[in-house]
Amino acid sequence: MTGSVDRAVAGAGRKSVRRKVLVGAAALVMLAGGGASIAHGAADGPDGGGHTAHGAGSAGGSADGKALEDEKASEVGMVGGASRSGGFWMRADGVFSPPGSFVPSDALTYDTGLVPAAARIEITQYADRSTTRVGTRLKGLVPNRAYGMHVHTSPCAADPASAGPHYQHRASATADPVNEVWLDFRTDRNGDGGAEARHDWGFRDGGARSVIIHDVQGGAGKRIACFTVPFSS
Repeated sequence: MTGSVDRAVAGAGRKSVRRKVLVGAAALVMLAGGGASIAHGAADGPDGGGHTAHGAGSAGGSADGKALEDEKASEVGMVGGASRSGGFWMRADGVFSPPGSFVPSDALTYDTGLVPAAARIEITQYADRSTTRVGTRLKGLVPNRAYGMHVHTSPCAADPASAGPHYQHRASATADPVNEVWLDFRTDRNGDGGAEARHDWGFRDGGARSVIIHDVQGGAGKRIACFTVPFSS
């Protein structure tokens, strides 16, 4: 009887080993066949893609690659670096929430009817010796609606006025898209929108600290949301 038990245990051990070998082989096949995804960054500026996720082994990626893309899409924060052209680039993204929310955010909405909680914003900046480009992309706003947006001088806070006035290249001069950074945009049927502004001047050190979304386009309007962005000079 004891011998039978020993043989059964030994047989079970061999089956366990075979299962481990098969699992290991399957993992190697998955890696070789494009079942893994690699996320990497490049200091190429916005045109170079910055931090992206690519599926290995196929142009379209894989189910695992898609999962990584979805996971990355939920991340917020800021990245940046030098570009090959001798300039620099920065990208910051955030998720809007009302002031005083349980989870603090650099993106604040003061009017959830126009900028719903969980709407997303991305700001990019690229600068070299002759050009400064500031861009924005937004998701989850009111569909088919016009919004105003400008770069402001101070960080966001619970009081919308805390972001200060528009950043101006020539202080106390004209309030227009030439002397300021205007990013007015209109959303599509999905509530997504974007804009880009180009100038032949750069920000003063510490002078530009946020973007404000307004309820109307142009030089004024009610402040309905704010995103703190420490722009580079």
